[in-house]
Order: sequence, then C-alpha cells, then structure tokens
Amino acid sequence: MKSTTRGTLAALLTCVAAAAGAAATPAAAAGTVPVPVPLEGVEQSLQMELPEIDAEVPLLAPGAPDGPRYVEGRLIPDRAVPQLPLDAALPGLDLRAPLPEVLGDDFNHLGVDAPAAGLDTLAPGLTVDLPLTAPDPGNFGLPAPKLPQAGVLAPALHGVPAAELGLGQGL
Repeated sequence: MKSTTRGTLAALLTCVAAAAGAAATPAAAAGTVPVPVPLEGVEQSLQMELPEIDAEVPLLAPGAPDGPRYVEGRLIPDRAVPQLPLDAALPGLDLRAPLPEVLGDDFNHLGVDAPAAGLDTLAPGLTVDLPLTAPDPGNFGLPAPKLPQAGVLAPALHGVPAAELGLGQGL
C-alpha cells in the first residue's frame, strides 16, 4: 500500500472516530437519553391537537466504592461492605399541551418543563467487628473477649429537581 493511501485511510478513520465520539458525548455527558413520544399519527387520525411530549431517561453510572478502612485495635476493617456510589439523573419531561381559547378558534398552550436533574446516591453499607480484641502482649498474645459490634451505614440521596409550569400563546 502506498504511503499516500495509508495517510488517506488514517485520516478517514480518524474523522470517523471523532464523529462517533462527538455523537456519543452529549448523551453520556448529560447522563440521560432523549426519548421523543411521536403522536403525529394519532393527531391526524383523530383530527385534533395532542400534546407534544419529549422525555429523558436517565443512565446509571456506578462509581468506585469507598474501600475498607483499617482501624487500630480492630481485627477486621471498618466498612466490611462498602457503600457503592451511583451517579444518575432524575427523568426529564418537556410537555406542551394545547388549550383551546374560549372565544375563537385559536389555541394557547400549557407547558411543563422538568429538565433532568443530577442525582447522587450512596447504597447502604455494613460495618462489623468481631467479639475479640486485637492480640494483647500483656495477656501472652491472646485476644480478650468483648461485645460484638454491627452497624448499617445509611444510604444517601442528593439531588435538586426543578420544574417550570407556564401558559403561553400559540402552539
């Protein structure tokens, strides 16, 4: 293969890879996938104005768990079952419904805009401790008994959803 052919092929593959990466970036960056709801066929068959609906479905992205923490004086590490973070989004909705005017043949619209909002979560975790202490040099290296300990790390949910409701003229 000639060097000009190889160069052209390499440039073509680079352009295709860049275009594919650019096409995949908006959905991955937003954390949602847009889902339009087609109602045009129903409008034509019923011969009436129907709402326009666009939805957004969230994508889950698991994060790296916060691993076990070693604590002095314990035989097993703290957070035996670590909490798993999940980054996602609340579903979004964009709705425009026609409202007929009382006097006349014109239409107004009712709009609801609830964009996808970021949502950070932490799954519940577990922490346990054995009913023995660490080896004690004063007790010939034997562990001493103690009360067992167990705890559940509470799940967490952080998000700021927002929505906007409005009326307007025209469709």
